[in-house]
Amino acid sequence: MENASYAGITRQQGLMAEMRTIANNIANASTTGFKAEEVMFSEYIKKLGGDFPSLSMATAEVRNTVQTQGGLAQTGGPFDLAIEGEGFFLVETPNGERLTRAGSFTPNGDGDLVTMDGYPVLDAGGAPVFIPQGAGEVGIAPDGTISAGGNPIGQIGLVVPADPLKMTREGGTLFNPQGEFDAAIDGRMMQGFLEQSNVNPIIQIGRMIEVQRAYELGQSFMEKEDERIRGVIQSLSR
Repeated sequence: MENASYAGITRQQGLMAEMRTIANNIANASTTGFKAEEVMFSEYIKKLGGDFPSLSMATAEVRNTVQTQGGLAQTGGPFDLAIEGEGFFLVETPNGERLTRAGSFTPNGDGDLVTMDGYPVLDAGGAPVFIPQGAGEVGIAPDGTISAGGNPIGQIGLVVPADPLKMTREGGTLFNPQGEFDAAIDGRMMQGFLEQSNVNPIIQIGRMIEVQRAYELGQSFMEKEDERIRGVIQSLSR
């Protein structure tokens, strides 16, 4: 009798995890460089003791990041950069080097190019990108080369993780490569553009309704199973 309830609770936990993921996607539908997440359900067989048969269980502990290209919005900002194709910007955080597709940058008071969170933007070699004050009009080529007054002054790194399967998400738009990274070959930077979130709010809201209905059905099943168990216990105690 406990098996049905245990399986039901596991299923409800998975649906709640998916609901939280969907809600986070919708909340970041307007976040620059944000990539939608999906919850992946998997099924496994749990061995029971004694002569009892095995039990098929479902779990939803794996999240998959959807790495499709987001739309490109023109801003005209000289330090707004979008990546078309593969690749990530390389930034330095308090926890080490991280990857991001959010290209809304600006020079700080020291001339270092930084993200909206103040993290330094790095070149392919891992050094901070420096923009001299009073250098004149800044141009950024598709390969990340920065020119000021017609003279090259640096290059923004465009990289990919050496092993994409090891890359993990650290919330928001930051990713941990969990290892080495290589130069991106099939990507290019576009100055004056930002990559929009790849979240489709309509699809996400539709999926939220489906998950909510599935959760309500599961809750109804568990309530009926609880009533059945109570009835059996009461019958045996008479």
